[in-house]
Amino acid sequence: MIRFSQLSLRRGAKVLLDGADAVLNPGDRIGLIGANGSGKSSLFSVLRGELHADKGDAEFPAHWRVAHVAQETPALDRPAIEFAIDGDANLRTLENKLLQAEKENNGNLIGELHAALADADAYTVRARAGQLLVGLGFKSGELERPVASFSGGWRMRLNLAQALMCRSDLLLLDEPTNHLDLDAILWVEDWLKRYAGTLLVVSHDRDFLDGVVNVILHIDQQKLRRYAGNYSDFEVQRAQAVVLAAGQRRKQERERAHLQSFIDRFKAKATKARQAQSRMKMLAKMEELAPLHVAAPFAFEFREPLRAPNPLLVLEAADAGYGDRIVLRDINFSLQSEQRYGLLGVNGAGKSTLMKTIAGELKPLRGSAVFNKGLQVGYFAQHQVEMLRDDQSPLWHLQRNAPATREQDLRSFLGGFNFPGDMATGPIADFSGGEKARLALALIVWQRPNLLLLDEPTNHLDLETREALTVALAQFEGTLVLVSHDRHLLRATTDQLLIVADGSLRPFDGDLDDYRDWLLKSKREKPQTTDARAIPVKNAVPGNAARPSSGRKSLEARIRRLEEMISRLNEKKAGMEARLADPQIYQEASKATLQALLLDRAYVGKELAQLEGEWLARQAELESPAA
Repeated sequence: MIRFSQLSLRRGAKVLLDGADAVLNPGDRIGLIGANGSGKSSLFSVLRGELHADKGDAEFPAHWRVAHVAQETPALDRPAIEFAIDGDANLRTLENKLLQAEKENNGNLIGELHAALADADAYTVRARAGQLLVGLGFKSGELERPVASFSGGWRMRLNLAQALMCRSDLLLLDEPTNHLDLDAILWVEDWLKRYAGTLLVVSHDRDFLDGVVNVILHIDQQKLRRYAGNYSDFEVQRAQAVVLAAGQRRKQERERAHLQSFIDRFKAKATKARQAQSRMKMLAKMEELAPLHVAAPFAFEFREPLRAPNPLLVLEAADAGYGDRIVLRDINFSLQSEQRYGLLGVNGAGKSTLMKTIAGELKPLRGSAVFNKGLQVGYFAQHQVEMLRDDQSPLWHLQRNAPATREQDLRSFLGGFNFPGDMATGPIADFSGGEKARLALALIVWQRPNLLLLDEPTNHLDLETREALTVALAQFEGTLVLVSHDRHLLRATTDQLLIVADGSLRPFDGDLDDYRDWLLKSKREKPQTTDARAIPVKNAVPGNAARPSSGRKSLEARIRRLEEMISRLNEKKAGMEARLADPQIYQEASKATLQALLLDRAYVGKELAQLEGEWLARQAELESPAA
């Protein structure tokens, strides 16, 4: 087992861990979580023997073989598949011993080594390494290419392949999904479920953690706290402590009472009985305590778009690409007001090219693109983050977009994105990747877009910031097109899925679970096949060119999102009612605050009624014979 005993760690003057204790059992698959800078990577360094504890011990069996992902890859001429096989150090040692024995013509030793190599599965190693590399997104023809010929992101995948090839007892993975697309993440998740050793993984992808781990180790207030179960289980257990500490039991009861009232209104009506029963099941499953994001450091929301033309834009027979290189052909696609799409596809398939074409940054190489008057695009991509000026402050960046707005208003807005005080006025040179991404999002939110194009917005964001973004996007009133490897974000914020593959844009008939099942099956049977269920967009329903052919899947996705939105609004309303129960709010000095709070409560109540009405209508539609 792994035992941390009174472990204390410092980095400079900062105390990361102080007298921390925890025990992890052999075979556990542990998710290591905690705020950025809390000491997750330092704890990994201790386990790798690269960093010594200031006090206490971190112990595990001396014979355990430890594997981890190297952070740098030298520019080697070595073929990619051989580099991956190098991860099995025992196999390489046996091969070298065999070469030496053959030089010395030592017959007995040669026989022993051949037997040892057979036990080490040496004769299937190339097949296993090839399968691993293909699972990580490499094409079959690339396996013999030298390591030096791959870009930085693909070299990180090679490092991951090398770690997975190692016959390890303890596998340490620090953000293994950072350089992977959704296809590769799903494959790695499936691989890790079958890993026989002890796994310790740091990740900000909650779906990945839910699918892989059975223990959560949380770095909290300089201690290590162990929770049984996956991330969702941890969230419930952690929420109990947060809510109890905050005295939020009455708030939760009010939320449950509201849900019960909704059920009572309809359960006696024969025509609505089944819908009420469905809502009763939702109540039965409802957690006894509020979700973890009540303890998140901040929350934000997208401001209501000023106007929204319909359709926002139309692409007809469009080819998209760069110069003479066509990436996507014959795109027939229209974006209607309030549609919410998730884009699927492997890295390099053309998702970013499509997003740039929709954003107007790339003109079609053929065909037409019509952008309606009043279209206001908010486009987030990695190059937006890279274009931020390191020598300037968040306030300076926002003032460029809003030169006529009072500085205090801009500072208040930035405070809502967790850029308070000096952080708003100082240069961003020392900002983390997540903080820069958060600033880029803030600049987009300020524009009040009616079309949001988000290309991997969660890269570098921690779990709390991802949750804040998910909540904000779920309530965004405009149109959304999202590229993300974060399945929780895709599920919570999109209704329909599109896939970019084989040079074309197609609807995907199914949800993310269907996509996962299809992907794993296709990679096991016929690696790199195309999606047999994807239907060309030009054959889809006229006027809604990218609607999936199965309306049932779309309805189910919309109902799930409605339920999440209703739950969040109930939580928001309960918070307002708690404030209204405070006698201080009725003092003369709080008159303006009281008026604003009453208006907000009325608005939330109206929105709740609309969402609940739509929920009933969608449930009825789902349960009709035609669905």
